[in-house]
Amino acid sequence: MAENAASAPRPAPIGKGSGLVLRIISALFLAPLALIAVWLGEFWLTFLVASAGGVMAWEWGRLVGSLRTAVDMLFFAGTAVAAIMAAGLYAPWAGIAVLAGALALRAVAAGRGNNHPIWTYGGMIWVILPPIGIVWLRSFADGRTLCLWLAALVWSVDIAAFAVGRTLGGPKLAPRISPNKTWSGLVGGVLAATMVGVITGLIVGAPGLWVRLALTSGALAIVEQIGDIAESYAKRRFGAKDSGGLIPGHGGVLDRLDGMLAVVAALVIIILFKGGSVIS
Repeated sequence: MAENAASAPRPAPIGKGSGLVLRIISALFLAPLALIAVWLGEFWLTFLVASAGGVMAWEWGRLVGSLRTAVDMLFFAGTAVAAIMAAGLYAPWAGIAVLAGALALRAVAAGRGNNHPIWTYGGMIWVILPPIGIVWLRSFADGRTLCLWLAALVWSVDIAAFAVGRTLGGPKLAPRISPNKTWSGLVGGVLAATMVGVITGLIVGAPGLWVRLALTSGALAIVEQIGDIAESYAKRRFGAKDSGGLIPGHGGVLDRLDGMLAVVAALVIIILFKGGSVIS
C-alpha cells in the first residue's frame, strides 16, 4: 500500500488508433463467442460475463490510477467476478450484496488514503451492475431472444456510427471528448438500431411489436453513444487513449463494452418500470 498511484501501470497515452482490419478481425472472433454464450445461457453466459466484468474492473482501476497496488486491483477484479457469478448462480440480489459488501470493506480499509474515491467506487459500480443485469435478462423466459436483440442492437450502432461517420463526416458530436464521433454517425447508428428493432419485432411476430421495438431500439442507440462518450470523457480525464490493450483494434474490454453497459442499464430500468419484457 506504500506505492503511489503514479507507480501503477497506466494505459497507453493518447495517440492514433489501430486500423480497421484489426477491429474486424477482433469482432469476428469475439462476436461468435458472445453469441454462443447467449445461446447456451446459464453457466456459460455467466462465466463469460463474469470474466469480462473482472477484466473491466481491473482496467478501470488501472485507468483512474486510484488502485495503488496489484492487490487492490485483484480485489476489485475478484469482486466483479464473485458478484456476477453470485448473480448468475443464485439471484441478482446476491450479486448486488457481494458488490456492496466488498465496496464497503474496501472503503473502510482504505480510509482517507484512496485517490479519486468517487471515480473509483462509481466506476466499479458501473462496470459490475450492468453485467449483473445481462445475467438477469437472460434468465427471462424469452431471455435468449432478448439478449440476441440487445447484442444486435449495440453492434449495429457501433458499426453504422463508425462507417457513416467515417464516410460522411460533418459536425462533431462531442469534439472535446470524443473528436472522432460525428452527428452523421449518430444518425446512422440510430437508423441501424431502428432497423434491428423492426426486424426483431417481425421475427418474434407479436402484433405491433415491431413498432415498439423500433422506437425502443432507436432510443437505446442514443444511450449507447452516450455510454461511449462517457467512457471517452473518463479516458480524457486521466490522459489515456484506451482502457487497456487486450483486444487488438479496440483497446480494452471496457472500450469494447462501454456502450453495452449503458444500454443494459437503461434496458433494466425500462423493464423494471414496465413490469415485463420489452419483446413480448
